[in-house]
Amino acid sequence: MARRLKTPRAAGFAGVVFAVLFATSLGLLRSVFPDDPFSESQWADGGATRLRWAITLAPFAGIAFLWFVGVVRDHFGELEDRFFSTVFLGSALLFLAMVFVSMAIAGALLAGVAAGQARYDEATVAFGRAVMLEVSGVYALRMAAVFMISLGTIWLRTGLMPRSLALVTYAVAAVLLFVTTLSPWVTMVFPAWVLAVSLGIIAVTRRRDREPAAAPAGADQPGNAA
Repeated sequence: MARRLKTPRAAGFAGVVFAVLFATSLGLLRSVFPDDPFSESQWADGGATRLRWAITLAPFAGIAFLWFVGVVRDHFGELEDRFFSTVFLGSALLFLAMVFVSMAIAGALLAGVAAGQARYDEATVAFGRAVMLEVSGVYALRMAAVFMISLGTIWLRTGLMPRSLALVTYAVAAVLLFVTTLSPWVTMVFPAWVLAVSLGIIAVTRRRDREPAAAPAGADQPGNAA
């Protein structure tokens, strides 16, 4: 007999996994590449190992992010709105696609440099770094901001999460929209926000799981007194 699928309890920790992996990958990447993509640096010689680790962790962070999006949508339940959910899901997928493109460019640069110093072209590498930083630091993070704004709006209208968390979400989204151009390290607020949301959803889910178990116990008391 067919049974309805239920979200695995372990899926709630997907956001925690994404936050850790993405922050680590992003930190390694930022430590290798300078803020100015056209500045002269020997990043390929001194940071090749860190860059390889950043590229290796990125796909697993992306997988965890997809699970995180699924957990958030499951948390909506019957209150899900098609309009806001479309913006929410579309921006999440665009963010993830741009992160993957950015990491693919970084991997191509590393592979090209590792192929041999004879084929090392500083101008080509500088152009690749500029494209990578533009995709990840401008377009991907703007999509992350749209993702957060749509999610914060859903929380405000449904009351699924505390109003304070929705307001903080708007504030962090504003940072991603306008402040990331000042410092690449500001992007770390996004995995920190995902971590906070994941822990909040886990707490809410556990509280809901305990409520049905407590209800029958209270319901039996009148019968016992009779």
